[in-house]
Amino acid sequence: MSVWLPVAPCTPAGCARHTGAVRAPLPAALLLLSGCTLVLLGVACVPLVRLLGPAPRRRLIRRWAHAVPRAFGVRVTVRRHAVDHPSGDAPGGELVVANHISWLDIPLVASVLPGRMVAKSEIRRWPLLGPLAALGGTLFIDRERLRALPAAVRTIATALRSGSRVVVFPEGSTWCGRGGGGAFRPAAFQAAIDVGATVRPVRVAYRTAAHHDGPAAGAVAFVGSDPLAASLWRVVRAAGLTAHIDVLAPIPADGENGRRALADRARTAVLNTEKPCRCCQTAVASDRANRPAESVHH
Repeated sequence: MSVWLPVAPCTPAGCARHTGAVRAPLPAALLLLSGCTLVLLGVACVPLVRLLGPAPRRRLIRRWAHAVPRAFGVRVTVRRHAVDHPSGDAPGGELVVANHISWLDIPLVASVLPGRMVAKSEIRRWPLLGPLAALGGTLFIDRERLRALPAAVRTIATALRSGSRVVVFPEGSTWCGRGGGGAFRPAAFQAAIDVGATVRPVRVAYRTAAHHDGPAAGAVAFVGSDPLAASLWRVVRAAGLTAHIDVLAPIPADGENGRRALADRARTAVLNTEKPCRCCQTAVASDRANRPAESVHH
C-alpha cells in the first residue's frame, strides 16, 4: 500500500463498540438474513436495471437503497437544508461528497442522491461483485499510485461533464464517526472545478435510542481490519440504531480559490458539532501537517 494513502487511526477494538440495548440472537439473525437477501437481490438485478431509462432506474435504485438499512434494523431520517432540487433529482453534473463511517453509508447516500460511485480499482477484480459494480456504472480509480491521480481526476471529470451525479467519500477511508473524521482529499474537487460542477455535501451520522444527541453509534463503525461479517452481526445485534442523513446546501465549484479551499469548505459543511475522539483529533492534525502535495496536470 502506498504511504501517501489516508489511513484512519480508528480500530474495531477502540471504536466499533456498542454500549446500548441489544437484540436477542434469533431476531438479530432474522434481520441479518433479510438484509443480506435484499442486498443479493439488488446485485442480481443490476443487469436488468441497466436496461431501464434514467428516471425509472433512479427511482428503483433509490427505493432499494432506502430499504437496505431498514432490512438490517436501522431506522433512517433525512433532512434537506436549502436544497434547490427538492425531489433530489438534480439535472446532473453534481459531485456528492460525504463523510465515511460504515458500509451502510453507500445505500444511505444512494437512497437520497443516487449516482455513480467512485471505488478503488481493486474492486473491479472481485469475483461477482466486481463485474456487477462495473455494470452499475461505478467509476474505478487507482488509489495506490500518486502518478495515477491525474487519470482519476479526468475519469471523474468526464462523468460529471456528461451530466452524471458522482458520489465520492473524499476522506479516503472509514472513520469511527465521533467528530469530524479525516481531511477531505482534494482530487475529486479538482474534477468539479474543471467542469464547473456543483458540489453537494452530505452528512452521515448514527445514533442510538439512548444517546440520540450524544456520541455516534459505535456499532456501525466499519474501521481498520474489522471483518465484514463481524460488522454485519454487530449492526443487527444493536437495538435502536438510527441513521441521520443531512443533504446540505450546494457549493458552486467556481466559488473557491482552488481545490483545497473547495475541499475544506465542503468538509466544514459536513462536520458535526461533536467533540472528536482523541485518536481522530490527533490523526487529522498530523495528516494536514504531513500530507504530500498533490500534482494534477491537464
